[in-house]
Amino acid sequence: MLPHSRCSPFFAQIGAALITAFIASLPTPVLAQYRTARDLNAYFPFTPVETQSEWTRRRTEIEERLLLAAGLWPMPEKTPLNARIHGRVERDDYTIDRVIFESLPGHYVTGSLYLPKTRKGKIPAILCPHGHWPQGRFMDRGEASQATQKEFETGAETMLSAARSPVQARCVQLARMGCAAFIYDMIGYADSIQFESHRHGIQTAGFCGVAADLNLQTYFGLQTWNSIRAVDFLLSLENVDPERIGCTGASGGATQTLALAGIDPRIKAAFPCVMVSTAMQGGCTCENSHHLRVNQGNVDIAALTAPRPLGLTAADDWTRELETKGLPDLKKLYTLLGAPDHLAAHIAPQFPHNYNLPSRTAMYAFFNRHFQLGLKEPIQERDFVFLSSDEATVWKAPYSRPEAPETGLEHEKKICAWMSSQNDKLIHSLISSTDTGRINKIIGTAWKTMIGRDIPAAADVEWTLLSKKDEGTFHRMEGTLSQARIQ
Repeated sequence: MLPHSRCSPFFAQIGAALITAFIASLPTPVLAQYRTARDLNAYFPFTPVETQSEWTRRRTEIEERLLLAAGLWPMPEKTPLNARIHGRVERDDYTIDRVIFESLPGHYVTGSLYLPKTRKGKIPAILCPHGHWPQGRFMDRGEASQATQKEFETGAETMLSAARSPVQARCVQLARMGCAAFIYDMIGYADSIQFESHRHGIQTAGFCGVAADLNLQTYFGLQTWNSIRAVDFLLSLENVDPERIGCTGASGGATQTLALAGIDPRIKAAFPCVMVSTAMQGGCTCENSHHLRVNQGNVDIAALTAPRPLGLTAADDWTRELETKGLPDLKKLYTLLGAPDHLAAHIAPQFPHNYNLPSRTAMYAFFNRHFQLGLKEPIQERDFVFLSSDEATVWKAPYSRPEAPETGLEHEKKICAWMSSQNDKLIHSLISSTDTGRINKIIGTAWKTMIGRDIPAAADVEWTLLSKKDEGTFHRMEGTLSQARIQ
């Protein structure tokens, strides 16, 4: 995809027109990589590497681009979570707690925490972003619906409760396996009611306004930040093992899994389903951002997890060619890094886009093996009591549903203002800093990621004086700066 005329927080004052003009002025060798515009349905092959040192350099490029595109270069301040855990629901061998925490001041992340009733020592914890399934965490296909019956007919599910909500099924089973499982709402889904909806058109302010674009403030960035803070939440819990934190989701939940595992080393194993491919890269505003997929795609982003354990699934969707396009590259990389047994793939083109029982079974085996749960395989799900949305909602006494101005466009504007204040703090600290290494790292990396080349050395820049005027107490000198040599 072409690099949009968008600026990072460090260059917002430059303006989109200046950046566009600058890129257009680049010579053919530099501009060549941007000549072919790609949409998210184009072909995104993995960029091969032959040595570990090559991968180290390439990995840095992918990670820095991911962080920049998310508006997290560098990371904002981690403010208090102010976590509230309440309203426990008791089941036979597991419990479900209602969870609210603030990923940034006044913005609530909401979800359900599944815990095993029997716990010995430190237990693993698995983040479960739900993806773009209808109603998200509140998903319910209905007991007698056509969609539920189809799950039985195709062999995708064998139990009514799981057919109604595969989202609940995985959380229940992970808890029964001895793990904490935290499923949290994407913005605009279930209890995340501070956003009126998940997808937005162009608006004059908020996340779809021009100012937000210029400062890389996006739904993708906010959800990635929510995921990072969800890890913080899990690690704040007593009895959670920091060396066994995992993440798994399907579709848009897999996109969140990829992004989080790519930039947060605290994720020790990741299992993104039906998303990694050289084809369609994610069809929602929460899966895309400016600069994100220039010279890289989801296979490259998935590779950031290496050599940590990575599990993938493919179905009869845009991932149908994973076995021959993408997976061989990842196998080669994991072998190069000395961890070929850390990569797993469940290829099931007989099923449509899903996180069904066969895929979940592969996931249970993946975490059983890599988190050393010691369970006999194959791990079989058992039926469970379906959790209604009324039992799951976090907005129960003593916690009331947010209302205006904590919701809607006013809330979006508040988040954007907080993010801008974070940028201002950074810029001011850089202006007053004498640490040229830090300045070059932060600004230089952002510049290189957006423009496609390094900040020029002083010897490569020419100054041409155009005019000089005596202003009394000072001289005003006007001229042009140009780069004499461009590699």
